[in-house]
Amino acid sequence: MTGPLAGRTALVTGGSRGIGRAIARRLAADGARVAINYRHDAAAAQEVVDAIVASGGSGFALQADVSDQAQIEEMFAQFDAQADGLDILVNNAGIGMMATLAQTDADTFDRQMAVNAKGPFLVTKAALLRIRDGGRIINLSSMVAQVAYASCIAYAMSKAAVNHFTLSLAAELGARGITVNAVAPGATITDFAPDLFNDPATVQYLAGMAALGRVGQPDDIARVVAMLAGPDGAWITGQVIEASGGMHL
Repeated sequence: MTGPLAGRTALVTGGSRGIGRAIARRLAADGARVAINYRHDAAAAQEVVDAIVASGGSGFALQADVSDQAQIEEMFAQFDAQADGLDILVNNAGIGMMATLAQTDADTFDRQMAVNAKGPFLVTKAALLRIRDGGRIINLSSMVAQVAYASCIAYAMSKAAVNHFTLSLAAELGARGITVNAVAPGATITDFAPDLFNDPATVQYLAGMAALGRVGQPDDIARVVAMLAGPDGAWITGQVIEASGGMHL
């Protein structure tokens, strides 16, 4: 395919559904060959690959739980067998729950930190052996890491860790011309929190909090990621870019 990302290879973790799926399809539409990581739903990941191929793009699926070092190593072994290097890494895989401190037990806290914070750390560390100079690393954060949301405290903490990882890594990799940024979505309709968005009153309330008067869609976030991944994002690094339609202004 032609496009601003033609000739580049991307890896999107958690790319089988929701925002990750939209990102994978957008990067492929812009010309990248896209590796779609998934944890357990091979059929969903293959559906994304099939949709990319049907649109004239190129992609392949890779299984791994991003919190597991051994699975990450196996994922990259499979990646190396199908690609000769990496240009764009999108750390999107994540889990979360609506719970206050009193409602969050230690195991739930540990699992969210393992996937949302340790996951990007481990995947990026392995990816750095493959990513070419001038590449892009884009981490998915969340608006809840920047304002007070007591109703999802562990999730917010894990995404705050992503924000600082982004800042520190940008400083480390600048000499290689690799940009590192985070995108922090606001309320975005996916199956990540189905109970939240199945209630029309809640959706209306969240839409009313945004200056643009609606909740987000996965494609809204994918467009921001695509900008950072492409030529227009070359002079942006170390930033957390909120993509929320202006919530809490």
